Amino acid sequence: MATAAQDVLAQYTVLDSTREFVAARHRLVIGGKRLDAASGETLDVFDPATAAVIAQVPAGDKADVDKAVAAARHALEAGEWSRLKPVHRERLLLKLADLLEANAEELAQIDSLDNGKSAMIAQMVDLGMAIDYTRYMAGWATKIEGATINVSMPGFPDAEWFAYTRKEPVGVVGAIVPWNFPLLMAIWKVVPALAAGCTVVLKPAEETPLSALRLAQLLEEAGFPPGVLNVVTGFGHTAGAALSGHPGINKIAFTGSTEVGKLIGKAAVDNMTRMSLELGGKSPVIVLQDADIDRAVQGAVMGIFFNQGEVCTAGSRLYAHKSVYDRVVAGVAAAAEGMKLGPGLDPSSQMGPLVSRVQQERVRGYIASGIADGAEVVAGGAAYAGSGYFVKPTVLSNVRLDMKCVQEEIFGPVLAAAQFDSIDEVVELANSTPYGLAASIWSNDLSAVQRLIPRIKAGTVWVNSHNVLDPALPFGGFKQSGLGREMGKDQIEMYLETKSVLMAV
Repeated sequence: MATAAQDVLAQYTVLDSTREFVAARHRLVIGGKRLDAASGETLDVFDPATAAVIAQVPAGDKADVDKAVAAARHALEAGEWSRLKPVHRERLLLKLADLLEANAEELAQIDSLDNGKSAMIAQMVDLGMAIDYTRYMAGWATKIEGATINVSMPGFPDAEWFAYTRKEPVGVVGAIVPWNFPLLMAIWKVVPALAAGCTVVLKPAEETPLSALRLAQLLEEAGFPPGVLNVVTGFGHTAGAALSGHPGINKIAFTGSTEVGKLIGKAAVDNMTRMSLELGGKSPVIVLQDADIDRAVQGAVMGIFFNQGEVCTAGSRLYAHKSVYDRVVAGVAAAAEGMKLGPGLDPSSQMGPLVSRVQQERVRGYIASGIADGAEVVAGGAAYAGSGYFVKPTVLSNVRLDMKCVQEEIFGPVLAAAQFDSIDEVVELANSTPYGLAASIWSNDLSAVQRLIPRIKAGTVWVNSHNVLDPALPFGGFKQSGLGREMGKDQIEMYLETKSVLMAV
């Protein structure tokens, strides 16, 4: 396998450390030890740009999850981690942020090989966000507070009481992360859990397991005790299912599709496990008649084609006022037709491949469905020739609400566009799917924007921007886009339990 990986990597310009890590023997991380799967089974890791196997990782299952949960429990209740003060957790997380920064280029290259995304953009965006987020969350470790409360007891008129609340770690966290932002999504789950004093069992997507294993190495280098982070690679239907339904897990944190999120939620409920679910989206991009058209076009292009459209908040539905519709669609289509497709490790590539053959065929199926239902293809649409899991950036115009390509999350570079005549009409269009993760409004009319924002059923509304996140701003969805929030103080609260204390004095 090492030789095969070297052959694939030989065609790319990457760091020596990247080559060494990808070609190394990969094992589970449980209680600070490196282990093969109990079954001895492995799964292949593919380079999406060439469809070649570049690595193998253990195919962990229930037996391995059991070991990982036990290790996390021991670290939480009996190990060094249980005795660390908040300031020490903060310092460890700040050290981790420094290591992420020092190894940013290598980590971006690993994600590019795993996922297909641009390594250059991954270093700038994914790693940039991961570093800032880790430093932001590190600060919360020393700012977790309870409260004192003045109580009145009708049955004890002369008694004196002292009452207060404590915030305590929720316990062992099972984190299941997707393949579109492999390292960043792992950071989004692991770091706030550690800031709160929890321990973690991390299950990365089977398509993109490598950066999670590298993250475990960096935590060790930062000085985190054994068992604080455990990584079990494997399939969703085995390792993921075992983790989501495990009675030893106190909280499940999941990012992925709504369909899988519902299954995880059902499994968690059986054990009354706390959960946060960041799920699918079908985000509208709304262009009002007064908008700066060039700016709106640029925003729509980035909104749908960034990261190959493999983004839960991708601006996959474009609604432009009838007076500017043709100009906006033509602008987005021109940008799509001019994009250069190629490997994420090629700096000249403007769009990389999708993550897998399965995802490629899925996206192509949605394009075919839209065409069959009467959508007009104004860019892309045709199959991409050559190896790798590429799909041409596609713009479908004059779509209808009843089309699958409008109602369902595609998770690829496919934009469905339609025009509107009035604010009431675009509100109905924007809210017409089961999702409510995000939306963007493009306009210079502040009054119109402020009236529109409350009517859009989405957890995030951007104005004259799209796909812009900050660690301090809570992120999550309405409707079937999820439960709970990522980022900000709201996320820290998801990893804490509140204990009330009442003392007779």
